[in-house]
Amino acid sequence: MSANGQNRHARTARLARKLAVAGTGAAVLALPLIGATSASAATPAAAPAAATATTTYSNTLDGWIRESLDIMAQHGIPGTYEGIHRNILRESSGNPLAINNWDINAVNGTPSKGLLQVIDPTFQAYHVEGTSWDPYDPVANITAACNYAADRYGSIDNVFGAY
Repeated sequence: MSANGQNRHARTARLARKLAVAGTGAAVLALPLIGATSASAATPAAAPAAATATTTYSNTLDGWIRESLDIMAQHGIPGTYEGIHRNILRESSGNPLAINNWDINAVNGTPSKGLLQVIDPTFQAYHVEGTSWDPYDPVANITAACNYAADRYGSIDNVFGAY
């Protein structure tokens, strides 16, 4: 490495150490400047994208309901945590793999499935974009069932029995 290259490397290393002492926030903001060949390498528009955080949900009944509620809000589907939770406990006791093999739907070849016991034709007709096409997927099942309940009853909150 040339003497000039070593000198530049030493300056960059010193700058990195100073930024580390200043804190990670300063380092993140200055990183695009290290070795940048033009001012466009560190544009202000890049900062908000780096600050965007994604919501994570637990792989539990609580997490599935919360994720469904967020998707429902994006699509204008009404419903509350309490209404969804109440219906899930009645329909499947919180088991996302529940299947009803004994009612009239099962006799007709389309058993009710999942947390909110949705039959396949209803699940497909009321599927919500952005969710899985698997009726056993907890979030897809909740969201499709709530979409159906909103269309038929105004909201899942208005459902107090088998629907």
